Amino acid sequence: MVRDLDSELLSGRMAEAALAYVREARTPVDPRPASTVILLRDTAAGPEVYLLRRQQSMAFAAGMTVFPGGRVDPTDSTVADSWSGPPPEWFAARMGCSADAAAAFVAAAVRETFEESGVLLAGPSSESVVDDTTGDDWEADRVALESRELGFADFLHRRGLVLRADLLGAWAHWITPEFEPRRYDTRFFVAALPAGQITRDVTSESDQVAWMRPADAVAAVHAGGLLMLPPTYVCCRDLTPYDDVATILAAAGDREIRPVLPTVRVDGDQAYLETT
Repeated sequence: MVRDLDSELLSGRMAEAALAYVREARTPVDPRPASTVILLRDTAAGPEVYLLRRQQSMAFAAGMTVFPGGRVDPTDSTVADSWSGPPPEWFAARMGCSADAAAAFVAAAVRETFEESGVLLAGPSSESVVDDTTGDDWEADRVALESRELGFADFLHRRGLVLRADLLGAWAHWITPEFEPRRYDTRFFVAALPAGQITRDVTSESDQVAWMRPADAVAAVHAGGLLMLPPTYVCCRDLTPYDDVATILAAAGDREIRPVLPTVRVDGDQAYLETT
């Protein structure tokens, strides 16, 4: 059965939160800025996306299949002197935000991808990318970044690396519905898996990882084999027409990016999530 995002019946914890929000006229919490990266690779069968299933113990999106990502950290806004590619102003124009905010979103995207997959979109120069991040020294830095013992700018400086902003394409912008107790203002990016690098099941926030064709991920959601929040599902669905990663990256430059904020509609004892 095809998923109807125009009006999707909620269940479980999400339904309880939505009903309480509407009936008690609760004030929504402010969304935190966050970034997500749709990591891509080419295969003979077409492009694949890297997906993680979040631990059931997580406070947000428990058990959901997601892309690597997370909230913006204060140190993400301090990478200006380790930046290569289109300037923050360019990303700001694409994403409809300030240059400072754009820089933080891009930096968070690169940092979170490294923390959650071991893939680093950075290199010694504007024309190179790190080709191997599997050593013990890289893992120690990844863990330190994840625990916030190491700031992202300090990490780049110490290793003599520049963030390769040119490897990222802005793709989408979603805001968590107002009834959720934890909310995020999330920018989605697309990026190709750099040559020589491999993904690793390293983050403590997930219990399962996989590469899948977008169409297969969508089919698995329809069959009930995967649970996805609307942003992940829609991004996978929107990627299904493309034959290779290069075409996806090229398409990112032409996409209209508008904020999507799903709303809740209550009918009796049932709550519906509506995305337009």
